Amino acid sequence: MGVNMRSFLRRIWSEEEGQDIAEYAVMLAVILVLVVGTVRLIGSNANNVFSAAASSIQ
Repeated sequence: MGVNMRSFLRRIWSEEEGQDIAEYAVMLAVILVLVVGTVRLIGSNANNVFSAAASSIQ
């Protein structure tokens, strides 16, 4: 069992496809954090702008 696990880990470590997947996962996580932060920032600011516009119309 130990030999099989060692060869499995060695194979995963040497394959480049696994590294590509990890890089894409990190990039996706960074993009998601940026998008969520931007949407939250714009969402609260847009709500304030629309509230001010609605108050000035009335």
